[in-house]
Amino acid sequence: MAPLTERDGRGAATPHRKASAVASTNTVVRPVSTKRSTPGWATTARRLTPYAFLSPTVIVMLVLMLIPVIMVIGYSFMDNVITNKFPVFVGIDNYVEVLSDPVFRTATGNTLFFTLVSVAAHLLLGLGFAMLLNSPLVGNVTKALFRVVYILPWLFTVAIIAVLWRLMLNPNGVINYILISLGLTDKGIEWLSSPDTALLAVTFINIWAGYSFYMVTLLAGLQGVPADLYEAARVDGASAFQRFWNVTLPQLKPIIISMSVLDIIWTSQQFALIWMTTGGGPVNVTEMLSTYTYKLAFSRYEFSVASASAVLILLLTMVLAFFYVRHQKARD
Repeated sequence: MAPLTERDGRGAATPHRKASAVASTNTVVRPVSTKRSTPGWATTARRLTPYAFLSPTVIVMLVLMLIPVIMVIGYSFMDNVITNKFPVFVGIDNYVEVLSDPVFRTATGNTLFFTLVSVAAHLLLGLGFAMLLNSPLVGNVTKALFRVVYILPWLFTVAIIAVLWRLMLNPNGVINYILISLGLTDKGIEWLSSPDTALLAVTFINIWAGYSFYMVTLLAGLQGVPADLYEAARVDGASAFQRFWNVTLPQLKPIIISMSVLDIIWTSQQFALIWMTTGGGPVNVTEMLSTYTYKLAFSRYEFSVASASAVLILLLTMVLAFFYVRHQKARD
């Protein structure tokens, strides 16, 4: 029998379309996959690789930071630990003892004065020197020389700074020699041993040691301010002070806030400089929260009370850190 045919519009015979349609519906075309299957363990290993790189840092932070903090918080609610074989839970008694201690209040006031004066002086000196080094009126050679001189305090360690200034502020040191030679005093002043001058002296030393950080950072910020803003201000007839107030400060405001918060945190926890110059004396005049806590633990061996003091300092630092992180997020 002849195959079924049908005629198209031109009268030519063609194979029956129905038969070809049935054949096409019964044939399933499967695409050829060129992707090789990956075993499940390889996928898991690839996902865990970043965590393996982070694990050393995470372990170090856990051992050296998180675990000690948890232990100190636990000690602060116990009877005198370490020296007491069977410490008992005493609640907030250690916190009450710390907050009612007059030396703690003195240390808090000294820390507040030391921190606020240091941060304000750091900002003013750093901004002033940064603007001087960024000024077109100063030659390149002079700028290079000033940069070397101004950056020197930042290069010294705290131990070197403490020893250097103890020698210079000694009654027979170079500072008293200059003052006596100029006729400003008739005898050497006990800068670090007198209750009248000790706190001012250590504050001055801290200012000298820390302004360079502000200067370098603010100098980088000044060099990033667009020159078009100053040119537009000159065209509008703005004076030098108006350009500084309306152009320079707004451009540097994020940097100034960030550095100030960080400096408050660092300065409020200053220990090495105070301990190596005055040790918190004389008569608690230069006692800071850091030295007060250290003496509780390693001079009086009241580790639980020292832990309570450390927790209070931690809470204060966390509040400052919160504002810093919040400012950084708002800036981003």
